[in-house]
Amino acid sequence: MITYRIAVADANAHLYRVTLKLPRPAAEQRLSLPVWIPGSYMVREFARHLSGFEAKQGTRTVALQQLDKTSWLARCEGTATLELSYLVYAFDTSVRAAFLNSERGFFNGTSLCLRVEGRESEPHGIELAALPRGWQAATAMRAVQVDANGRGSYEADDYDELVDHPFELGRFWRGSFVANGVPHEFVVAGAWPGFDGERLLADSKRICEAEIEFWHGKKKPPFERYVFMLNAVDDGYGGLEHRASTALIAARRDLPRANQKELSDGYVTLLGLISHEYFHTWNVKRLKPSELARIDYTRENHTELLWFFEGFTSYYDDLLLLRAGLIDAPRYLKLVAKTINGVLGAPGRQVQSVAQSSFDAWTKYYRQDENTPNSTVSYYTKGSLVALALDLTVRSAGHHGSLDDVMRALWSHSAGGPITQADIAQALQHAAGRSLQREIGQWVHGREDLPLTPLLEAFGVATKSEAAPFAQRLGLRVSEGALTGVQVKSVLRGSAAERAGLSPGDELLAVNGWRVRRMDDALQWLAPQAAAELLVVRDGRVLTLQLDTALHAEAGSTYTLSLADKPAGAALAQRRAWLGV
Repeated sequence: MITYRIAVADANAHLYRVTLKLPRPAAEQRLSLPVWIPGSYMVREFARHLSGFEAKQGTRTVALQQLDKTSWLARCEGTATLELSYLVYAFDTSVRAAFLNSERGFFNGTSLCLRVEGRESEPHGIELAALPRGWQAATAMRAVQVDANGRGSYEADDYDELVDHPFELGRFWRGSFVANGVPHEFVVAGAWPGFDGERLLADSKRICEAEIEFWHGKKKPPFERYVFMLNAVDDGYGGLEHRASTALIAARRDLPRANQKELSDGYVTLLGLISHEYFHTWNVKRLKPSELARIDYTRENHTELLWFFEGFTSYYDDLLLLRAGLIDAPRYLKLVAKTINGVLGAPGRQVQSVAQSSFDAWTKYYRQDENTPNSTVSYYTKGSLVALALDLTVRSAGHHGSLDDVMRALWSHSAGGPITQADIAQALQHAAGRSLQREIGQWVHGREDLPLTPLLEAFGVATKSEAAPFAQRLGLRVSEGALTGVQVKSVLRGSAAERAGLSPGDELLAVNGWRVRRMDDALQWLAPQAAAELLVVRDGRVLTLQLDTALHAEAGSTYTLSLADKPAGAALAQRRAWLGV
């Protein structure tokens, strides 16, 4: 077996020591580290954090030659085990790489474990060694010989599985529950005192049971055990799915607190993240784009289907909170409206389709800058609205089908494996009783806005347009506060702010001679259809800019959704079938 001994070399210096033991190496054995981690579509060059290589066979030093930015060649003799040792710098607080300090450790195998080229299909193992006193370990990888704290050895069937099981290390809170007969574990690092772990477990269990039932009814899911790993930080949000676990990051203030009965917006966001990553256990980790049936760790792996795998997961994450009884229909519609407003507020939706957005994830979505809102659309958010539109369209077709049927048909048809857009189109046609190729062409490969208002109204959901905040009316994305003032982050294409000459990086000091620290303050004295004089600071200089258009003429509306009071009988029945109300 190929094994990796992972030890804490120096927690204060954020260094792991990895020792790879390779039996029967080739005479010229290539080794390489992945340049990306599946589920996060960006080349991240993890090998830049490796150093201090030492290689030997027995007592003989083995020559090691670096071939490129991420590959090495070991020149071996005979079949004696190659032992390769190296240091890994780990100070990435995200869920995508590796982290180590005196209080906590975390790692993905893609950041630590060199791939033995040509031997990927063999069993691989990890041995945790030299952990600080009192530390525990949590992972979904199969344990071979571990103690009560998780220290010891683990194994995987191959390299793909090895790097699909992250490890959480340190002194963390630990809890468990059983969903549909399957053990689930939840570990939380960094939570405040007073954190209500029992509530988190109970709510997570409801999510898991709802999702297992969604896919399998009363049957067991395709894993024997599942682990949630949550890192609570001062400010952060994100997650990364794995085959039997997920790594999460969230703000501490969003965790439930003891004796807190209300459901805060932050906690709903956290539950939505848990729901999203758990749904990925099926929709990405097993159902997957045919282009990703076999992972190439050395380069970008392009697909046009992230609108389905991420977008449809984003549709179901909040919808399944509703079905699990954790939120009600009005709150769910509030979340949908937020997504609609986010998509409509970005001019990039008229520049890029969600299929293009999927393909360009490697260079655009994961490399955002001040022009991103003008040039791109999110395959997460617009993809979720495509799912909503298709779900309502299928439900309206009179064939008694829904998007639920589409998802389960794809699972059954592919045996939980790779699929193509043609497979998706076929499943949609079967559920709707007619072809939806025209809708796919317009909504997925086109750049037009989706016809959500008539679709929602047919389901007894009322839409209402309201005036947007002042910054949005101007076409600005800003950060603002009493101490920081107004800092311009992005200027939207074709907006009043762009015509006035505002640029990213500007600080807006005053509007019509009055100091502003929050944009909406200006609405107290600015006439709705009047021109405005803006005082800004740019690169140390104070400039005066003229806003040359009436505010009411700008794209400055936001939408709210609500349950219609007295929907027609057909709309009421449709709404009950969709939302349960």
